[in-house]
Amino acid sequence: MSLLAGVPAQAELPEGAQAMIDAAIATGDKAKVATVIELARNTWPEDRAEIDAIENDFRSTLAAREAAAAKKAQHAIRNAGLFERWSGEGELGAFQSSGNTESVGIAASLKLKRTGIDWTHLVRLRADYRRQNGATNREQYLAAYEPRWQFDDDVFAYGLAQYERDRIQGFSARYSLSGGLGYKIVDSKALQLSLKAGPAYRVTEFTDGTSSNSLAALAGFDFDWQLLDRLKLTQDLNALAETGGEATIILERANTSINLVTGLDFQVSDRLRSRLSYQVEYDSNPPPGKVSTDTHTRATLIYGF
Repeated sequence: MSLLAGVPAQAELPEGAQAMIDAAIATGDKAKVATVIELARNTWPEDRAEIDAIENDFRSTLAAREAAAAKKAQHAIRNAGLFERWSGEGELGAFQSSGNTESVGIAASLKLKRTGIDWTHLVRLRADYRRQNGATNREQYLAAYEPRWQFDDDVFAYGLAQYERDRIQGFSARYSLSGGLGYKIVDSKALQLSLKAGPAYRVTEFTDGTSSNSLAALAGFDFDWQLLDRLKLTQDLNALAETGGEATIILERANTSINLVTGLDFQVSDRLRSRLSYQVEYDSNPPPGKVSTDTHTRATLIYGF
């Protein structure tokens, strides 16, 4: 609907001025209206009062409509059901590994996100699967749920519940719980950078039948940089530094786990993009017979919905 209908009629302007201003207001584009209004003032300075009145009426009408739209959007968010207002993306492709294994296989992941007024919910699922010589010899799974509460423009609180399985790295199950604070250092259209940190608790069940329960400290950052219109660089890091006991800090038994993923995304269409990513998984104190570092190079297609 044109904003022209919401602007009361003013004293009569020269025909050219009125037609030019009416056409700009009809677009609803604030920048365009500001440019045309300024041009009209310079061209017809004797009608400046009438032109100023038209501009003030346009701004008032636009502000009222924007406020009404924002109120309607907030009402929709507050009354949405549990399974409404989710968006996401699915990823599928191949990978090449080095470290404990040298092989190729299939990588698949699913990411779901629900953004509210103050809360954001993120669900991540990932699976790497490989068969070699007729036998399945890689099954790496991850499932994570991370709620965030944005209680300030730049500061947020987070929670994290995560499950991992990677028998190549020596554990059949690893559970992590964490909570803490995060900070948005940069949040623009072209560049986003946020940090988070907090205490964590991790339970690991090893493939040899033993298990460990450890206090830990979690630190992470998310970095996205829109290099070009269709090209984006992403960098995600999660690091967990464990103690060696259930309730005591024993530094000589500490273990640090790092998961670093660097990706280069190319936008193919509105919903489809390709990704080339490189992942490093590091454990400073791996089980006997395992190496500390695994790397994964993936070429995948991502579909957003």
